[in-house]
Amino acid sequence: MKHTDEDSNVQIELLENLNRKMEEMAGNMHKIGVAEYVEMLSHPRRIFWINFWSGVARGLGMAIGFTLLAAVVLYLLQHIILLNVPLIGNFIADIVEIVQRQLGID
Repeated sequence: MKHTDEDSNVQIELLENLNRKMEEMAGNMHKIGVAEYVEMLSHPRRIFWINFWSGVARGLGMAIGFTLLAAVVLYLLQHIILLNVPLIGNFIADIVEIVQRQLGID
């Protein structure tokens, strides 16, 4: 089978396109840090410590967030009681009474 100049040009064009795509892929891999990730995978202790400290930070963040949320809710409930909204105020008063009875506070 005889190759023509047109076939050669098509092959060259395909190879250049493939080369461009490979360079683009290599650049993208460099941007997202694939080499660093593969390096990290080869050190299991480092992965353990990174995951441990990220878990500690997440847990601390959730604890602080929940505390702030509970404080805001309690603050709002106190103001609702002060406003003496009949339905909500009675409901909250009943809850407080139940809690006091359970704790033995009269």
